Amino acid sequence: MANLLEKLGGGIHMEENLKNRVILILVILTAIFFISTVGSCARANHNKAAFDKEMRLRLDSEEKLNKFLQEKTALENKANTATQELEKEKAAHQATKDDLKQEDLVNESLQDELLKVNKLKEALEKSLREALAANKAAKQKK
Repeated sequence: MANLLEKLGGGIHMEENLKNRVILILVILTAIFFISTVGSCARANHNKAAFDKEMRLRLDSEEKLNKFLQEKTALENKANTATQELEKEKAAHQATKDDLKQEDLVNESLQDELLKVNKLKEALEKSLREALAANKAAKQKK
């Protein structure tokens, strides 16, 4: 019977060794899973932080782009307005030049007329002097 108890006691002892080994293996596996979970969480937090940073940069870039597009539109509007004003000024300048040419032509025509009138006046004055001289000569002969 002692042998039987030893055999049974040895079997109990072996079961405890097996239980201890299983527990040790489970503790090691649990530690590995815990460490991998912590590492995974750390990577997830790092990735989230990188994603948030990238989103911030994208939003900032988009805001800057919108601002530049608004400024571009405003400058294009100013340029269009300035171009329209320049075209109006060119048209007004051309109209003024045309008016000036017309006035120059009128002035030339008036100067030509004035010259003709002066020649006619001189011819009439000459004629009048000759008539007066002839009239004086005729009066003196009488």
